[in-house]
Amino acid sequence: MSVYTPVTEAELDAWLTVHYSVGRLKALEPIKAGIENTNYFVTTTQGSYVLTLFERLPAAELPFYLDLMAHLARHGIPSPAPIADLAEHYLQTLKGKPAALVTRLRGQSVEHPGEAECAELGALLARMHLAGRSYGAYLENPRGPKWWHLAASELRGLLGAEENALLDRELAFQAQHRFADLPRGPVHADLFRDNALFDGGRICGVIDFYFAGVDCLLYDIAVCANDWCLDASSGLERGRSGALLAAYDAVRPITPGERAAWAVMLRAAALRFWLSRLHDFHLPRAGMLVHAHDPQHFRRILECRRAS
Repeated sequence: MSVYTPVTEAELDAWLTVHYSVGRLKALEPIKAGIENTNYFVTTTQGSYVLTLFERLPAAELPFYLDLMAHLARHGIPSPAPIADLAEHYLQTLKGKPAALVTRLRGQSVEHPGEAECAELGALLARMHLAGRSYGAYLENPRGPKWWHLAASELRGLLGAEENALLDRELAFQAQHRFADLPRGPVHADLFRDNALFDGGRICGVIDFYFAGVDCLLYDIAVCANDWCLDASSGLERGRSGALLAAYDAVRPITPGERAAWAVMLRAAALRFWLSRLHDFHLPRAGMLVHAHDPQHFRRILECRRAS
């Protein structure tokens, strides 16, 4: 669990009373997931919410995420709806950090999804991409190629020769494939299993949009496939990956250009998460109860995609 900024019940109750019309605080619980922001479940006399304190995202980027969530919620996508404060703003300040309150969605994540769950995901992702077409704000994918090179430069002296060589080869390969002609739009870019909530076999919530940005829509599908559809050897299990792609294609047809770029995009998605996990492992931030993922997991996925 990552809690960089502790908040007491008394502090939060006072903050809510001054800034919101959501009732009095009943319960406050740190969320046992995530490594980027401080998150709490908040229960008041009027409802259930999630409080996020943004630890390092630039304040100028935050309206993109919050407005995107509100836009998708208005278009029938089960994303958290930001709660406006008494001044009609989604963004507030708590303990000196930018902070937002959003609705808490029901459901639970599925640790071992099958073909049915992957099909649910594919259809939902396609609907989300279609809804995003009418979202007018723009933010380049914050974990895209520019960030890859920045992170690689910061890590260079902390990695071994073999890791640096693999990183250099993959960065050079990806530099040759930019795919400017592929369909683009707002992407979640982090829709792992723990960011989708199921109830009764149906997806009833998509959470944690704080890595979202504008990129190739195919990249979003690749991020999902690299987490939801793995087999024991870090390859893609045919049944689950087929279900994901078929369900997506039935809602937003995948173009021939996207099909041709699929293998490269899988590698791009693997590279992004290998880099971020290396960064969190070797350059951790001080925090209370901080959880970092094993970088080797995505190194194995990247190596498997390179060999495919």
